[in-house]
Amino acid sequence: MWRYRDWLPLRDGEEPVTLGEGMTPLLRMPGLERRYGLRALWIKDESKNPTGSFKARGLAMAVTRAALAGAPAFTVPTAGNAGVALSAYACRAGIPARVYAPRMTPDTLLAQVRAFGATLELVDGHIGDCGRLSRAHAATTGAFDVSTLREPYRIEGKKTLGLELAEQLAWSLPDVIVYPAGGGTGLIGMWKAFRELARAGWLPDTLPRFFAAQSTGCAPLVRAVETGATRTEPWPDPKTVASGLCVPAPLGGALMLRAIRESGGGAVAVSDEALCAAQRELAAGHGIDAAPEGGAGLAALEELHRRGVVGPTDCVVVFNTGAGWLYR
Repeated sequence: MWRYRDWLPLRDGEEPVTLGEGMTPLLRMPGLERRYGLRALWIKDESKNPTGSFKARGLAMAVTRAALAGAPAFTVPTAGNAGVALSAYACRAGIPARVYAPRMTPDTLLAQVRAFGATLELVDGHIGDCGRLSRAHAATTGAFDVSTLREPYRIEGKKTLGLELAEQLAWSLPDVIVYPAGGGTGLIGMWKAFRELARAGWLPDTLPRFFAAQSTGCAPLVRAVETGATRTEPWPDPKTVASGLCVPAPLGGALMLRAIRESGGGAVAVSDEALCAAQRELAAGHGIDAAPEGGAGLAALEELHRRGVVGPTDCVVVFNTGAGWLYR
C-alpha cells in the first residue's frame, strides 16, 4: 500500500513498518453478475493481506506513525482481526502490545495474537467493554491506544482501500460498494479517499453509493439509517457469528451515516444464517475463503437485488474483509 505514500502521513526519508500489505485481488464474478443481472460485479478480497484481513492496512499506518513518534507500547480492544494485526505490526516494530478481546472471540484469532507475542487479556463482554479496559490501561501505563477513531492514522491506512480500488478500475469508480461495517473505518476511509481524489482532479465528484452490511444480531447502523437518526444508538445484547460486525456502539457511527447519505446509499441487515450461507457459497462456489463478514456483504447484495436497489446498469464491488480460516 506504500505505493500511495504521497497520499499518506509519511515524511520523506521515513520508512514504514510493513509486512507487504495492500494491492489485494479484485476478482470479477461473472456467474454472480448473471444471477443478479449486473453490468459488472467484483469481489475485493482483503483476506490476502499479511495478517488475513483489511485491518493490516490501518494498523501498519498507525504503528508506523506511533513508532516514529516514540510510542513505548500499544494497546487495543478487538473483535479479533485488529488484535491480530496490531500484534504482528507491533512485533515488527519491536514494541510491546496488549490486546483486549471478548472471551467469545474465535480461538484461531486468539491464537494468532498469542503467536505474534502480544499480551492477550480476555474479557467477559463485548468490544465496548474491551475498549474501556484498554483505555484505562493506556491512561495508567502510557501505552498508545490505537482503538478505532481514537487516533487519526488507522483511517489513513484504510484510505488505501479507496485509492487502490480506483487504480485497479483504471481510475474510475464503481456505482455501488457493499461493505461489511462494524467499526466502519474501511467505509469512512474510502469515503475520505474518494473525496481527496476528486479534489485533486483525479476522479469525478460523484461518489459510489455506499451500502453497509450488518448482522440482524447487531445492526446499530441499519437502525439509524431506517429511523433517520444522525448518530447510532447502542445495540442491546449484540450477538452474531461475524465477530467483526459485533460492534454495538461504533464510535464512527455519525461519519458512516454521513458517507452513506452523501452517496445516496443505505444499510442492510442480514441474518447469521444468510451470511453463513453466502460465506459457504464464496468458498465452495468461487474459491474465495471469505470471513463471515464477507458472507454478510454477499448476502446484503442478494437483499439489495431483491429490493430492486441494484440493477443492469450497475457496476458493484463487494468487500470480503478477511479470511475464513481465521474463524475456524
